[in-house]
Amino acid sequence: MATNKRIVRKGCPSGMWAVAVVFLLSATGFAAAPGITGPTFNLTAKDAYISQPDGAMLYSWGYGCNGAPGGYAPTAIKATFCNAMQVPGPTLIVTEGQAVTVNLTNQLPTSAGNTSMLFPGFQVATNCPTAPTTGASPVQPGLLTCEAAPGATVTYTFTATSPGTHAYFSGTQGDLQVEMGLFGAIIVLPANVPTACTTGLHASNLTAEAFWGESDFRLAPAAYDHPSTCYDREYLFQFSEMDPRIHSQAMAQVIAAGNCVVGSPGCSLNVATEPYHPTYFMINGRSMPDDMDGNYALQYPHQPYNGNPHVHPGEQLLLRIIGQGRWQHPFHEHANHVRILARDGNLLLTPDSLMLAGPALFTTTTTPGLAMDGIFYFTGRGLNWDPYGHNPSSSDPSAKLTCTPDTNGYNTGAPTAINYYEWCQDHNKPLEVAPFGDVAGGGPVTLPDSNILTNGAWYGGSPYLGPDATGRAVGPTGTTPPSGTIANPPSSEAAFAYMWHSHNEREITTNNIFPGGMMMMLLVDSREFVIDESN
Repeated sequence: MATNKRIVRKGCPSGMWAVAVVFLLSATGFAAAPGITGPTFNLTAKDAYISQPDGAMLYSWGYGCNGAPGGYAPTAIKATFCNAMQVPGPTLIVTEGQAVTVNLTNQLPTSAGNTSMLFPGFQVATNCPTAPTTGASPVQPGLLTCEAAPGATVTYTFTATSPGTHAYFSGTQGDLQVEMGLFGAIIVLPANVPTACTTGLHASNLTAEAFWGESDFRLAPAAYDHPSTCYDREYLFQFSEMDPRIHSQAMAQVIAAGNCVVGSPGCSLNVATEPYHPTYFMINGRSMPDDMDGNYALQYPHQPYNGNPHVHPGEQLLLRIIGQGRWQHPFHEHANHVRILARDGNLLLTPDSLMLAGPALFTTTTTPGLAMDGIFYFTGRGLNWDPYGHNPSSSDPSAKLTCTPDTNGYNTGAPTAINYYEWCQDHNKPLEVAPFGDVAGGGPVTLPDSNILTNGAWYGGSPYLGPDATGRAVGPTGTTPPSGTIANPPSSEAAFAYMWHSHNEREITTNNIFPGGMMMMLLVDSREFVIDESN
């Protein structure tokens, strides 16, 4: 995948944008909702160190695979691994109606004590004794669920009754164990795919993918057994935070306890989890810019999942979002609102169940343990200029593409066209006609002076999509704004980039240094650019 992006700045302070683009230039842009397939999962709870962009290695606990998993999904992703510990834990992918078995082996340090797993929203059975036991029984009833003592294995079974995105996490001393990293996601795929998801525009999107040589990275054509939940791409985002003081205390006490015996003096932890002052804020276990590296990148052996969405105009993007950890996280997706489909596997429908009733959110705010599914898309509608840089007087044939509106005003009749899903009302409206005017004056926006330091070389150059955008968009002073900066060499792919980030300003820092934390970039490319998420 090309890594140089021609950037158009949208809706963020110029200095903030400038710094973020520096990191974007080295980002690979892979993303999806990768995980392991069941219905039987053999997992461990184990300790290891996870990395942060400031060079810190945080002592953490996480779930992982106890041996090779049954399989990986989506199958289009080539490079995969599932280590014995990762943060978040492996994403468990099952199908509605399946009987799911999770065998959890406690490989945490003995002094960490018992551990367990909770599966909210499912009726779970375990191999736990029906009455409290004495002594060092390997499997014991806990306050919330059955727990595995150090070295022991506990089995959880349930039926995947509800499609959608769900959280799982430790049910033992959650203030410490969830903070240390014991959480993950379950994705339940619908048993019945609605016909609407394999016809119409969704079928046209598959035609476009095949024409341009793209693979299908979806786990399924729909999020639920409902025709309004069809989608074309999907991404899973788990938001969490960590307080390094807690992790340092846990590490020191584990080291001090050594290879202790269960029940012996000193063979337990007494880590203070209050006051709580997290300084690391993560998407899928990584902070920006690490979250823009590929899935299963070898430099993150215990943080295999990334977060960096990449789409074509018009594609329905399914966002699977979970709030992990202890804080509420207000995440803002620039370029459009997110239409919420469901929360914790519960579809939000009108009383007749025919239409979606979920809100369109400016900020997808998650509380601890809350999972939600939503649809996002970008079309260019409302920009007030032709984002493909069409120029009817050009000698370039690609600059003379037509735009035939469908009943909704979009160019959907030719899915193999570069401008598939263009908003036809703005077709042939070049930016150069009034490059510095506002909407009332015939221009799209008030563009900044490209020589101002806060933009300068960081500003992307061309406000058009596609590798030929610089050549197509020719005005009195050449391209508008000037091209050829470090961010947009004319020979490379051109994309729109929108910053997605937490609206809690502290959460876009790493150890109080900006930029970092819960931040990533949405990349929007025209159809001729192949989005390859196969690693």
